[in-house]
Amino acid sequence: MPDEPRSAPLASRVLVLNSGSSSVKYQLLDMRDSSRLAMGLVERIGEETSRLKHTPLLGGAPRETVAPIADHAAALKAVAEELTRDGLGLDSPELLAIGHRVVHGGKFFTEPTVIDDTVLAEIERLIPVAPLHNPANLTGIRTARALRPDLPQVAVFDTAFHTTMPESAARYAIDVKTADEHRIRRYGFHGTSHAYVSRETARLLGREPEEVNVIVLHLGNGASASAVRGGRCVETSMGLTPLEGLVMGTRSGDVDPAVIFHLTRVGGLSIDEIDTLLNKRSGLIGLCGDNDMREIRRRVDEGDEQARLAFDIYIHRLKKYIGAYYAVLGRVDAVAFTAGVGENAAPVREAAIAGLEELGLAVDGDLNAVRADGPRLISPQYARVAVAVVPTDEELEIATQTYALVGGADAGGAAEVHA
Repeated sequence: MPDEPRSAPLASRVLVLNSGSSSVKYQLLDMRDSSRLAMGLVERIGEETSRLKHTPLLGGAPRETVAPIADHAAALKAVAEELTRDGLGLDSPELLAIGHRVVHGGKFFTEPTVIDDTVLAEIERLIPVAPLHNPANLTGIRTARALRPDLPQVAVFDTAFHTTMPESAARYAIDVKTADEHRIRRYGFHGTSHAYVSRETARLLGREPEEVNVIVLHLGNGASASAVRGGRCVETSMGLTPLEGLVMGTRSGDVDPAVIFHLTRVGGLSIDEIDTLLNKRSGLIGLCGDNDMREIRRRVDEGDEQARLAFDIYIHRLKKYIGAYYAVLGRVDAVAFTAGVGENAAPVREAAIAGLEELGLAVDGDLNAVRADGPRLISPQYARVAVAVVPTDEELEIATQTYALVGGADAGGAAEVHA
């Protein structure tokens, strides 16, 4: 009796790409169980000392090569070669789609979107409000489409989670005609992280996201806060750009807009010089010369007053946002810390919550000191509001959204673009 024909393998893998101006981060995931198959980073694209770090996660040692990689096309071809060495090539029938992180989707993209020429044109039209990020994202998308034109490519936007903000939160109080003409409004960023962490916080509490109000604090070199009511963002700290809001590693966060006029008129600085000052020479590094919280805490412990002031300013701004978002939500079920600083800097978490006991917030010192990989509560049992540490996973969130969009349906068309 002849053998029955074997069925084709189920397409369940998603390649996640995060293309920067001179780098490409990537992860390959199997969405049947959300497991990672491989991950890596290409950096210094366009330089003689380009570096590719590749880690197979099903066995085998990490590999690293240093050699010139001329552009993003060459970078993705190198990534494809590394994956092929592990039997995970881009030509595999098990590869379902490629998910791309896109930083700015404006008001138009409110959900993950299958990329076609219309979508590409709209992402390109948003370059003026994201000049550092969207061009690199576009380069990665175009390169991946050229490599696998038959494969669904999905854009997952950093701004999408925040499009549920009411107009009262999203609008700046400036002339409406001018604001609309130049797309000036609060968009917010780190949206994939805020979406993932708010949902995981609800799960940690044993509740559905629709039942929970969460303040999410994404604290890395870039930092942002969000107020999430029933799974929907109603306020966030970043605005037109990622400069607004909390004190960050190199960004100032909130400043009086007249500082710019003053520096131009009195200081003689150009707009480009002020841009560099506020984005690259401010925040923690501007206050004390370090943007690594571990180093700042070491200096604080040694009695360094400049480091102490920087830490205190960082905490003061953070505490202000916690209080403000408590007022916005009215009822808070949890405050969740995430990202590099939020997940690892126990002194930041302790200081940010200290003094907020009247709001039902408290941190248990012993629980806060524990280092663990998964989500955990660090508040005492008596606390009315839970305080949690929830590791973020933006790559898994991008893969999950990509798979949900194309996994069980016709992936040939683009999601609707909402103007």
